[in-house]
Amino acid sequence: MTSTILVVDDTAQNVKLLADLLTAKGYRAVTAASGAQALAAIERERPDLVLLDVVMPEMSGYEVCRKIRDNPATAMLPVVMVTALDPTQERVKGIEAGADDFLTKPINQPELLARVRSLLRIKTLHDELSELNRSLEHRVQEQVTQLERLGRLKRFFSPQLAELIVAGGAEDPLKSHRRDITVVFLDLRGFTAFAETAEPEEVMGVLREYHAEMGKLILVWEGTLERFTGDGMMIFFNDPVQVPDPAERAVRMAAAMRDRVAELAVGWKKTGFDLDFGIGIAHGYATLGAIGFEGRVDYGAIGTVTNLAARLCAEAKPGQVLLAQRVLTAVEGLVEAEAVGEVSLKGLSRPMKVFDLLRLKSAHKPLPPAFS
Repeated sequence: MTSTILVVDDTAQNVKLLADLLTAKGYRAVTAASGAQALAAIERERPDLVLLDVVMPEMSGYEVCRKIRDNPATAMLPVVMVTALDPTQERVKGIEAGADDFLTKPINQPELLARVRSLLRIKTLHDELSELNRSLEHRVQEQVTQLERLGRLKRFFSPQLAELIVAGGAEDPLKSHRRDITVVFLDLRGFTAFAETAEPEEVMGVLREYHAEMGKLILVWEGTLERFTGDGMMIFFNDPVQVPDPAERAVRMAAAMRDRVAELAVGWKKTGFDLDFGIGIAHGYATLGAIGFEGRVDYGAIGTVTNLAARLCAEAKPGQVLLAQRVLTAVEGLVEAEAVGEVSLKGLSRPMKVFDLLRLKSAHKPLPPAFS
């Protein structure tokens, strides 16, 4: 790209000499005969360098240079002062005015061209750095905006779904679709009686502790929290992000939750709160997608599998994790379980074979450092 150089001098012969020399060397030369014309030309032509005579009527080169420096748009524009006066004194004045370099008349042409090339090279590097800074600022702002969107979405959706929406990594994660999922329902036993007799602040304190600990384990095993209502939660695996072994993840998470609630219950009992915990787990196909209305949308799963998990949770005794047969089949090498028998569950047309998770045959997979 051809660099533009503004030549400013009130002597027409000097202007022509410099303009012709620069044009012959491949530069685009524009001219001005006064300080006012120079400032107007800078605004109009956006030059890459200014050759500025010191002695001019009405406005000296030093005044022009100071105005160039005072304007944020031209503060870094290279300026070379040109004068026939005493170079020692004029150089100090030029530096104080903000000049980048100084030439003495009569001008030595090789020296002029060398200084022009040097200053243009510096300007090019400065322009590239400015563009990199603008690009970096833009990328940082995009990332900040994305993080803000992600933070807002995580208030309503699971982290996996929120990240998919922000990154655009899915065709449309909120569009209704059908998928094979493992569903986990859990709730606290004795919570209704506890809420009726305890102070509201105590109820909220227990729920905060319970939700925080269960939430950590949901994130560890990469489950999607569909919803929580007071003491109850519904989590599913294999959507919106598909994961290997969703049934195994669900069972391992449930076992870890049961252990953690048992630890919490020790503290609750010391405070006089008699609370325990039950879980139901089922596996099957469901329709998933956005549920709600404009202004408030949740991500939900609809199907028999969700009803079955909810009914198993309702059937579970304190400390029990009840598994549907399909779940047991998927994890039978992992767990020790005993048959509860065929159980009639509300809303389901026929009795279902139900199994009680006793323990895992192998130790739990280690938790990530953040949660261990």
